[in-house]
Amino acid sequence: METFTKIEAKNFCAYYNNKIALKNINIKIYSNKITAIIGPSGCGKSTFLRSLNRMNDLIENFSTSGELLVDNVNIYAKDTDIISLRKKVGMVFQKPNPFPKSIFENIAYGLRIHKMFKNYDELYMKVENSLKEAALWDEVKDDLNKSAFDLSGGQQQRLCIARALVIKPEIILMDEPTASLDPISTAKIEELIRKLKEHYTIVIVTHNMQQAARVSDYSTFFMQGEMIEYDETTKIFTAPSNKLTEE
Repeated sequence: METFTKIEAKNFCAYYNNKIALKNINIKIYSNKITAIIGPSGCGKSTFLRSLNRMNDLIENFSTSGELLVDNVNIYAKDTDIISLRKKVGMVFQKPNPFPKSIFENIAYGLRIHKMFKNYDELYMKVENSLKEAALWDEVKDDLNKSAFDLSGGQQQRLCIARALVIKPEIILMDEPTASLDPISTAKIEELIRKLKEHYTIVIVTHNMQQAARVSDYSTFFMQGEMIEYDETTKIFTAPSNKLTEE
């Protein structure tokens, strides 16, 4: 599969109350690859991730400068359709956040909002396919009307991944998706992430260095709002070119 630049930041800065949170980020993130963002707490990892689907817009006094491009289009341009952007750029959060609905309705929700089906059969098929894609179908297919809250933490997180996948985004952002999970659930999600890159571009924030080494193709190291280094993961973890990264 041909790899091309899916996301590009050009001198991208982000500010909260005029206080700088990200300073001149320049990075190219490639299609159908998994890119991990690593670094200490408060270094700007989540701010950058949330900038990619403009989730930070919900925060008062958040502003940006520079450019952030998805498919060569600046997503901070005045005429950006944010609903279309968020349909293209899905998000999975640190803690599973299922809706207080049935398993089926959690997945069907996005399809209903975006009117992405003609009849119930098509709706059902899309729900089934996305649960299969998130490796959850076999565990829930007989309980689709049960509350999503009846699932285990790991299952809830895969449900949230299925919910993100069902509207067919092109990019999936993951903010520490296994932080609140046990090791077995974590291994399942990591295996799932590796499979998903066949069809999606994945950007994952993780505190877990071993996880970054296991799942990602590229890694970038952030510190105090600056991008210190960006390279293939194998190189970053074996022969980083920057002393800060090594430490």
